Amino acid sequence: MKNKSILTALVPIMFGFFVMGFVDIVGISTSYVKADFGGQLPEHWFGFLPSVVLIWFLVLSVPTSLLMNSIGRKNTVLLSVAITLAGMAIPFAHYNLYTCLAGFALLGIGNAILQVSLMPLLTNVVSPEKLASAATGGQAVKAVSSFAGPFIALFAASALGSWQYLFPIFGGFTAIFGIWLYATDIKREKTAQSTSLSGTFALLSDKTVLPLFIGIVAVVGIDMGMNMGSPMLLMERMNLDPKLQSSVAEVALVPSVYFACRTIGAFAGTAMLAKMNPRTYFKIHMVFSLAAALAMFFADSKILLLALVGCIGYGISSIFSVIFSEALNARPDKENEISGLMITAVFGGAVLPPIMTYASKAVSSQNGAIAVLAAAMLYLIACAFLPSKIKS
Repeated sequence: MKNKSILTALVPIMFGFFVMGFVDIVGISTSYVKADFGGQLPEHWFGFLPSVVLIWFLVLSVPTSLLMNSIGRKNTVLLSVAITLAGMAIPFAHYNLYTCLAGFALLGIGNAILQVSLMPLLTNVVSPEKLASAATGGQAVKAVSSFAGPFIALFAASALGSWQYLFPIFGGFTAIFGIWLYATDIKREKTAQSTSLSGTFALLSDKTVLPLFIGIVAVVGIDMGMNMGSPMLLMERMNLDPKLQSSVAEVALVPSVYFACRTIGAFAGTAMLAKMNPRTYFKIHMVFSLAAALAMFFADSKILLLALVGCIGYGISSIFSVIFSEALNARPDKENEISGLMITAVFGGAVLPPIMTYASKAVSSQNGAIAVLAAAMLYLIACAFLPSKIKS
C-alpha cells in the first residue's frame, strides 16, 4: 500500500484501540452499580461484575480466530462494534441491575472479539518491520482511553445528572469507529488455514508456555483488581460509606491515577525495553510493584494511597508485552496459536476480583484484597526468574 493509503487505513484502526479501552469502565461502573442496587444482592456478589465482562476472553478468543478465517478480519471487527453498541444501548434504555448485567456481558463479548481481531487487521495495513511500532502506538491509545473512562463517568454523573450517560457517550465513539472502518478500503487477507481448538490448548502442556499463560492471567487480574479495588480501599481508609453516591464520586478519580501512571509507564517501557534485557525489566518492575502493594497495608492517607496506586500502575504497565513476547519466542513455530492462547488468558481479569472480594469479607478489611494482589505479584516475580529464551 502507498503511504497515503496506509495512513488512511491506519487511523481508523488506531481509533479502534481507543474503543478497545472502554472495557475498563467496568471497574468504576461496579462502584456505581453497587451504590444503586446494593440491597438487591449480597455485597460479595458485586465482585463478579468484572467476571461478566472478562469471562468472554476465555470462551471466545480461539473461536474468534476461527471466525476470522471465514468472514475476514475487518468483518469480524465490525461484528464486535455491533455487539458493543448493543451492550451500551440496553442499560441506558432501561436501567436496572439485570440490564446492567446484560450490557456488561455484551460489552465483554464485543471487546473479546475486538481484541482478537484488531491486531491481525493491523497487519493488513502495516509492513512486518513496522508492526511492533504500530502495535505499541495502539496500546498507548488504549491506555489513554482507559485513563479517560473514569473522568467521563464523573462528568456524566455531575454535569449530565447520571453516570448512565456514559453509555451513549461511549456508544457514540463506537458507532463513529464502526462507520469509519466500514467506509475504509482495506484489502482482505488471504484465508488462513483453520486452527484446531484442541491443538491450541494442547500447547499448555509446554513447560514454558503454561507458566507464561498463568502469568498473563495474573497481570490482567492485577490490572482489573486495581481498577475495581482501589476505590474500595480508599473509601475504607477515608471512612466513607460505599453505599452512597457521594462516596463513589469522592474516589471516582482513583482509577484515572492508576491508568495515567500506566500510560506513562507504557511509553517509558517502550524506550527501556529497546535498551535492556526484557527479563531484567520484568524483575525490577515486579519487585517495585510488590513493594508498593505491601506499603498499601499500612498507608492511611489519601495522597500516599494515590501515590502507591500510581506506582503499581507504572510498575506493571509493560509486563503484559514482556510475557507475550516470551511466549511467542518459546514456540516460534506456533505463533498464531500462542497469540490466541495468550489473549484467552485475559480472562484472568475475571478471576482475581471475586477472590479479592471474598478475601476482604473474610478479614473484614480491604487488606484481604491487597493480599490477593500481592500473591499474584509474587507469582509474576517467580515467572521473571524462569529460564528465558529471549537473548539480550
